Amino acid sequence: MTMTSPTKAPETGVPHTAHRAPRRPSRFKPGAGKQLQGGPFAYIALAVVGIGSILPLYWTLVAASHTQDEVLASTPPFLPGGRLMHNLDAAWNQAHLGKAIVNSVIVSGCITAATLFFCTLAGYAFSKMRFRGRSGLMTAVIATLTIPPQLSVVPLFMMMSDIGWGGHLESVIFPTLVSAFGVFFMRQYLSEALPYELIEAAKVDGANNFRIVLSVVLPVARPAMMVLGMLTFVQAWNDFFWPYLALNQQNPTLQVALGQLSASYTPDQSIVMAGALISTLPLLVVFVIFGKQIVGGIMSGAVKG
Repeated sequence: MTMTSPTKAPETGVPHTAHRAPRRPSRFKPGAGKQLQGGPFAYIALAVVGIGSILPLYWTLVAASHTQDEVLASTPPFLPGGRLMHNLDAAWNQAHLGKAIVNSVIVSGCITAATLFFCTLAGYAFSKMRFRGRSGLMTAVIATLTIPPQLSVVPLFMMMSDIGWGGHLESVIFPTLVSAFGVFFMRQYLSEALPYELIEAAKVDGANNFRIVLSVVLPVARPAMMVLGMLTFVQAWNDFFWPYLALNQQNPTLQVALGQLSASYTPDQSIVMAGALISTLPLLVVFVIFGKQIVGGIMSGAVKG
């Protein structure tokens, strides 16, 4: 009987392995990175959301362009009428909206500028600077968000009265120059968006802290600052509770002045709606001017990871 020797595998210089390790599945599915195509359901959902967002503003325009009897009728109108300019003029003169708009612009502009400045500096300090007690201070800042603002109304009102700012715009501006939410928001953004290498490179070039903030931190933080600025301006513009307590009828902000239109025993709803339309227009103008930067800032924070 003849014996056959086993055939040897050719030597290729690569060690032979009996079992090959399984390949890890890819995290990316075929076609990942392509632009998604919206189906009929997506268009229907977008249409419903768009109509729901525009409907309150459209109804304000319709109610502001009719008489009160037409607005309160059993079948209210659905198309704008011809009394818009008359109602706008009546609301403007009855509530003295000219001075109120100027006061609201001053208050909202000062609060927004101060919040962006101080919150950006604080966010940079909490995210990139090392100092003793940093974690404890950040925890204290976040803890202030849990305190209802109504609890501080009485001591804050007494403080403003003692200083002599009662009835003045300073009593509305200075208590809100910085916000805990703004500090936390900028700290979270700069922690991811600002690498230490940029700061170290600026220090090697001889830049001091002021120069680093001006040339490195502010350009990096610009998208988040646009978003925070929009949120702060809208909140300051629409604030009613504290300005109503701190100011008087001779020196009101826009929301306080609009409250006077509905303070009578039988307010004219068409004139009230005309005043509400006037208060909305500046916000629309701000969004039209800075809308591209605001949306870009939101998307920049959304894709960062």
